Amino acid sequence: MSTKHDEEHSFPYEVVKQMGEMGLFGLPFPEEFGGMGGDYFALALALEQLGRVDQSVAITLEAGVSLGAMPVYRFGTQEQKEHWLPQLTSAEALAGFGLTEPEAGSDAGGTKTNAHLEDGRWVINGNKEFITNSGTDITRLVTVTAVTGQHERKDGSIKKEISTILVPTDTPGFTAEKAYNKVGWNASDTHR
Repeated sequence: MSTKHDEEHSFPYEVVKQMGEMGLFGLPFPEEFGGMGGDYFALALALEQLGRVDQSVAITLEAGVSLGAMPVYRFGTQEQKEHWLPQLTSAEALAGFGLTEPEAGSDAGGTKTNAHLEDGRWVINGNKEFITNSGTDITRLVTVTAVTGQHERKDGSIKKEISTILVPTDTPGFTAEKAYNKVGWNASDTHR
């Protein structure tokens, strides 16, 4: 499928566009948001077949749906759903999910990135790593986990309050660093 892209470490835009036209990015989403009205079983079948040919393309779809669009669908406001989902389900845009950190791995409880409200807007300070679909020309959104507060438990220990914040990629201060030079999945877009 994209042997050329794997060898060149380039992103397969033309393949992603075709998958969007086929409705693959919209499989588990309702038609009202540009989806196909299917479910995760249909997505799993598509991923299995794509993965037989090209793992980079399969992870691009999986991350675009499960890590990119699904948080918006499950937890976004109606306005966010109406704005983002038609773009994401058609693959006109991609989204990533920023959880992993240099010192926290994929352990959400170890999150050090923090955020606070300033004049009604979230100001985020921190770094994320290994974000799939975070640096393409069509990436428009990264959902970022950040510590937004803390509270005391009954036993007296302090627990972090970790929130997810939708960060459009044109937000001032958002930077996708150079793509990782990986051992495999070279056509999959992955950045810090």
